[in-house]
Amino acid sequence: MSEFLSGWKRTHYCAEPTAQNVGEEMLLMGWAATWRNLGSLIFIGLRDRTGIMQVVFNENKIDKNVFELAEAIRTEYVIAVKGKLVNRVPEMVNPNMATGAFELIATDLKILAKAQTPPIYIDDDLDCQEQIRLKYRYLDLRRPCMQKIMRLRHEITQCARNYFNENGFMEIETPMLCRSTPEGARDYLVPSRVHPGEFYALPQSPQLFKQLLMMSGMDRYFQIARCFRDEDLRADRQPEFTQIDLEMSFVDEDDVMRMNEGFIQRLLKEIVSVDVQLPLKRIPYSEAMERFGSDKPDTRFELELKNVSDIVADCGFGVFTGAIANGGSVRCINAKGAASKFTRKQIDELTEFVKIYKAKGLAWMSMKPEGMQCSFAKFLTPEQIQLIHSRTNVKEGDIVFFVADSNKTVFAALGALRIELAKRLDLIDPNKYELLWVTDFPLLEWSEEENRFMAMHHPFTSPKDDDLQYLDTDPGRVLAKAYDMVLNGNEIGGGSIRIHSIELQEHMLKVLGFTKEQAWERFGFLMEAFKYGTPPHGGLAYGLDRLVMILAGTSNIRDVIAFPKVQTASCLMSDAPNVVDSKQLEELHIKLDLE
Repeated sequence: MSEFLSGWKRTHYCAEPTAQNVGEEMLLMGWAATWRNLGSLIFIGLRDRTGIMQVVFNENKIDKNVFELAEAIRTEYVIAVKGKLVNRVPEMVNPNMATGAFELIATDLKILAKAQTPPIYIDDDLDCQEQIRLKYRYLDLRRPCMQKIMRLRHEITQCARNYFNENGFMEIETPMLCRSTPEGARDYLVPSRVHPGEFYALPQSPQLFKQLLMMSGMDRYFQIARCFRDEDLRADRQPEFTQIDLEMSFVDEDDVMRMNEGFIQRLLKEIVSVDVQLPLKRIPYSEAMERFGSDKPDTRFELELKNVSDIVADCGFGVFTGAIANGGSVRCINAKGAASKFTRKQIDELTEFVKIYKAKGLAWMSMKPEGMQCSFAKFLTPEQIQLIHSRTNVKEGDIVFFVADSNKTVFAALGALRIELAKRLDLIDPNKYELLWVTDFPLLEWSEEENRFMAMHHPFTSPKDDDLQYLDTDPGRVLAKAYDMVLNGNEIGGGSIRIHSIELQEHMLKVLGFTKEQAWERFGFLMEAFKYGTPPHGGLAYGLDRLVMILAGTSNIRDVIAFPKVQTASCLMSDAPNVVDSKQLEELHIKLDLE
């Protein structure tokens, strides 16, 4: 029978004891990770969140009832063990365990809870479908690798709290029940019982409230903020996620960026023992796109894009000339020394790969020892071929890949191809950390679906002062006081200097297609606050989940969230979302029409 603690108190976690504790009596508690019965000896690997301690039950040196109780233990039983810490004999030392030099010689035992055979193996070498892991997430989280990730996440948030506290930031909670201000991703809506027919929205970010805190004189705000977006999911997205969120008053772009460089320098030093040299490199958005085809470039390897549109503009290859005539471009990547590493079949695979990004195809030029092989050489003059060679610095053994289309498609396809080539050619050093800022983003981007300009970041980002004159006449030309921090090809944080003038905020919303009445209906509570003295302010938000994912070395964001959702935005463990009682719907004045 299992028993309660009956006054037993844990003295140590399983992996806490060191050589200084040898000879001490101690009481450990945890799960039986392993269990071996060798007749007169029973060995149990006792596990808690710190690690494993080997516990030995010796039939000849222990009470008979205690030994019989130990014989009844099976894996994942929850137990409490009293005993004496001793050194293992030299030939039994396990160098792969933190406590591999010690073992606990048991003197007493309590079984606190029995366990059925788990549906998954509680081990880092677990090999089962992710759906099973998520169904039994509480078991999956017992695995040492998952506990290590959860510890890492805790350490990152503690580092953030310590750093921003030391720099004068106050941690302030903002509301979870807000009004819906749809502009971007879809809101999650919450019906109000006391206001029939009206709804709250869960926050997509604390953006408006943190700006209002600056108007309140709080000066420096910080929060570990839960956010919600009802959007289509990808491998690195979740419907609910966490931001390290901050805002500062009386600052410009440099002030915010310097503050956050200090944070990321401290974070990487404390968490992964990496020294970051400051200041971080800054790359304008236009340069990032031209060189890397991405506004979050991975600079751990080269493979930079080259524009050859001017060289092939009047060649006879319709794919190239057509793209250029329609305002697009022809750009390419030289994969140095890789000509012999790609078969024709593999090139065809890469062609299908770029089609995912709406490219129509992939042209190529391979410089092999026996001569140049090219999918479009017959359309080029010798002079054009020589100019391409010079522009791309192509040598024998290289292969150059070309995409021709609209600039948007070319950048998307070649930016993704660049990463794919680096993976296939093993060019990415997983132990390298490359940080940079991407700056000078366009303020607006044209949406074909909406047939209007939309804010590239959000409607509260300030335009560059010199570009205000173009806001009405040439909106696409206007740059923003915005900045993204990029780590190894991942945007880990983004922010901007905000608009702090009611006139400019109204103007911005007008450019985005809002009438004055619509703007005040949707954002009136913010603009009303502008009337009473608003300091210049700006901030930044880090994606905590993505940051943990990178530092943990996993490519799956679900690995770094305790209880994540799957791509259908559902929880396999709790079966959420689910139906509710008709009485609850009646109280909320909701009638379902699912036909």
